[in-house]
Amino acid sequence: MTTIIPLPAFQDNYIWVLSQSDTPWCVVVDPGDASVVNDYLIQNEKKLLAVLITHHHADHTGGLMQLKQQWPELRIIGPTAEHARIPALTETVGDGAIVVLPQLKQQFQVIAIPGHTAGHIAFYSAPVLFCGDTLFSAGCGRLLEGEFSESAIKMYQSLQRLISLPETTEVYCTHEYTLANLRFALSIEPDNLDLQYYQQQCQVKRQNFKPTLPSNIGLEKKVNPFLRCNNKDLQLKHNQNSAQSLFAYLRMAKDQFKS
Repeated sequence: MTTIIPLPAFQDNYIWVLSQSDTPWCVVVDPGDASVVNDYLIQNEKKLLAVLITHHHADHTGGLMQLKQQWPELRIIGPTAEHARIPALTETVGDGAIVVLPQLKQQFQVIAIPGHTAGHIAFYSAPVLFCGDTLFSAGCGRLLEGEFSESAIKMYQSLQRLISLPETTEVYCTHEYTLANLRFALSIEPDNLDLQYYQQQCQVKRQNFKPTLPSNIGLEKKVNPFLRCNNKDLQLKHNQNSAQSLFAYLRMAKDQFKS
């Protein structure tokens, strides 16, 4: 049985750790801070087998060089399209590739999900999805590369790929943005009862210093406005004539939203 736990880093990042009780090896996802990972390894008497990288931003890759020095045989696996911006990678992967981790009897399918960055990828092993900064609970990542209109199309298409996964898919994104995202979502759909209830649940979790993650695809289809752009009532309410135009409208509105 694989256990997945979040290591809080910086203000609101999570570095995800995959481990098993019957092996000393573990895997981490998007380690922006090596010290947080090292503390975990020491406290739990674990060895670092591999690192999975979703995209090149420093809060996801900042710990790589130190971890590589400490673990010379470390596998650092990330997007081929961003290799030039992540020189610490030892293995590059693209859409459809399979990452095999035999020590954990685990394998992940790579899914290309550009939008937040041009080469962003996700790692999927049912029911687990590590999606970096593309899909958040009740939100999605900002569009930071290229023309906004082109990036909006790419991000919309990437989100469509992710919501085609089974509804039981567990969404392990890398930021604790849920409450802020929910405030925006409720400004878009104030009468959404699923949203209201989910906000109450998440508020209790944060008050008790617990993460709101993972979410799941089934829930996100109910509460995430960026996944609800096919809703004709929402399109009409916000004067948009297609799912893609509503998505672009919502992404721009979120960028300017003051909660």
